[in-house]
Amino acid sequence: MSYISDVLEQLNKNNPNEPEFIQATTEVLESIAPVVDANPRFQDWALLERLVEPERVNIFRIPWVDDAGKTHVNRAYRVQFNSAIGPYKGGIRFHPSVNLSIIKFLGFEQTFKNSLTGLPMGGGKGGCDFDPKGKSDTEIMRFCQSFMTSLYRIIGPRVDVPAGDIGVGAREVGYMYGQYKRITGVYEGVLTGKGLSYGGSLARTEATGYGLIYLTQEMLNDHNDSIEGKTIVVSGSGNVATYAIEKATQLGGKCVTASDSSGYVYDPDGIDLDVLKDVKQVRRARINEYVNARPNAKFHAGKRVWEVPCDIALPCATQNELDVNDAKELVKNGCKVVAEGANMPSTLEATKVFLENKLLFAPGKAANAGGVATSGLEMTQNTQGLSWSFEEVDTKLCGIMKNIYGNMADAAKEYNAKDNFVVGANAAGFLKVADAMMAQGII
Repeated sequence: MSYISDVLEQLNKNNPNEPEFIQATTEVLESIAPVVDANPRFQDWALLERLVEPERVNIFRIPWVDDAGKTHVNRAYRVQFNSAIGPYKGGIRFHPSVNLSIIKFLGFEQTFKNSLTGLPMGGGKGGCDFDPKGKSDTEIMRFCQSFMTSLYRIIGPRVDVPAGDIGVGAREVGYMYGQYKRITGVYEGVLTGKGLSYGGSLARTEATGYGLIYLTQEMLNDHNDSIEGKTIVVSGSGNVATYAIEKATQLGGKCVTASDSSGYVYDPDGIDLDVLKDVKQVRRARINEYVNARPNAKFHAGKRVWEVPCDIALPCATQNELDVNDAKELVKNGCKVVAEGANMPSTLEATKVFLENKLLFAPGKAANAGGVATSGLEMTQNTQGLSWSFEEVDTKLCGIMKNIYGNMADAAKEYNAKDNFVVGANAAGFLKVADAMMAQGII
């Protein structure tokens, strides 16, 4: 453990104001201690020191003009973290909370998530502290065009392929892709999450939520159980939460919550997807409006869903949304399964509570890999000039998620940590990246 401790100590010194990045690297490195201990060459070749440093960090300003003619300037990032197994791949996030620590943590996590999919994709992440809420379509368009004017120089289908994330959906991807094509004059698969009319993939919108449920179902099947008949609490109300609710409902589960930053709704009859989609996707309204169409539902302002008794919890909103007290509440109320639909939604202390109480806990780098897996499938379709059916993509996605579960379960057993899927996912993702880095020399 001394090698890992030394690396983490130096990392803390080098990055004193980056708590999210330190949290992510600490969680991964501490969990892979058995793997590192079994491979002394990693220390000889300073593998961990190289692994925790991004290959490249890009920071740039984004000037844009609002509808009133006023000029604004935002700060943007693209962290190209690791390209050992393929071109950088990872989403772009538009949210006022975006900073370097968050983008580095997301890029670091993305490296292992992409490794777990089995597809040739490295890890990267980008974003900007721009808030799309309350902006007109023309303001969004002008901002996205300015963003791409800075970004286009460092991306490409064989170099770095961004996608969407929080605050970046089909509208934003479309505006960015149009600007990329306008500047370069090249029509190529440089972004994923594109519209179906210009190279996008069917099932991409549903992929992260569906993939989360496919992995959860596989994990339950491996423990002689299933989603059918289970009460499920879900945080969030974006694409991940919405389509996790959709797929879980199809498999016989009852999802009773959805949330946004204002609070959560509890529907004892099960979340009505038509109402949820109308509120959040069509009208882009706050979640409290859900109760207007569902008389038995209640809105709980300023509260989080983890106080609701359940069998399965699916955190699908954002990082560190589930803390140690929430974890204890879930355990007290009988929760048996937690699968992360968001990136690092559970704090380290919360994760420890889940593992100590023997819950089936699937970390985000495995459980929410369905989105980037389908982005990888979109890249393949673009390269081959093909457009697969929804059923083809969905079948491939289901197979990838089952393989991810199998690989992390096998890795957990190999390192004497059966059912500890934090160890399993980190070990399985790490080993592929480490092997590639060692094979390519010290670069």
